[in-house]
Amino acid sequence: MREIQRQFDDISKKYDEQRKKFIPCFDDFYGVSVSLTSVDKENPNILDVGAGTGLLSAFLMEKYPKASFTLIDLSEKMLDIAKDRFRSSPNVKYIIGDYSKYDFVEKYDMVVSALSIHHLEDEEKKRFYKKTYSMLKQNGIFINADLVYGETPFIENLNKTIWKQYIEGSGLPKEEILAGYERSKLDKESKLDQQIDWLKEVGFCDVSCIYKFYHFAVMFGRKIV
Repeated sequence: MREIQRQFDDISKKYDEQRKKFIPCFDDFYGVSVSLTSVDKENPNILDVGAGTGLLSAFLMEKYPKASFTLIDLSEKMLDIAKDRFRSSPNVKYIIGDYSKYDFVEKYDMVVSALSIHHLEDEEKKRFYKKTYSMLKQNGIFINADLVYGETPFIENLNKTIWKQYIEGSGLPKEEILAGYERSKLDKESKLDQQIDWLKEVGFCDVSCIYKFYHFAVMFGRKIV
């Protein structure tokens, strides 16, 4: 986790700008994620895990301006950018820490994450999904917009080849592309069908992959009891 923290500290100031060029499906990826956040209250309590610079929370705040947000991330420098982004928003709390180990005391209407959980090992993912379920209120929802491993070696190679072709034609400077490849070495992606099963096993209902573009996927689950 220290290496993840270091690399994301280093990229913090350029992160949002780069993300649009590292994600071929940026608008749909985030747009679908936000569209799924449907709860019957104007002021939901939202936890953003691996929140980084607060990009996903910023989109959610447009939909739920009265919501209370908690952002947790390993990188203090990433959260510093989130604090600046939300400097006029009083209902935002920040936690510098490892969400897979942190002891949360609140209950949430939504737990959301974008491009973070793939840094966990398989067993850590399963434990975190169980933990997420326990943190949600009745009718709470979990949204994980993340990277997934290809169903077969052929599909995995296809996914990564298409992704590299896209970013190498994106206009990003070569050193930033190379740094992105270096960060990707920290990824521990899991197959989509495995993660769907893990979510069901811990009790989530209505589990689905709502959106997928090569190795970008948006997963959804709901706690009904």
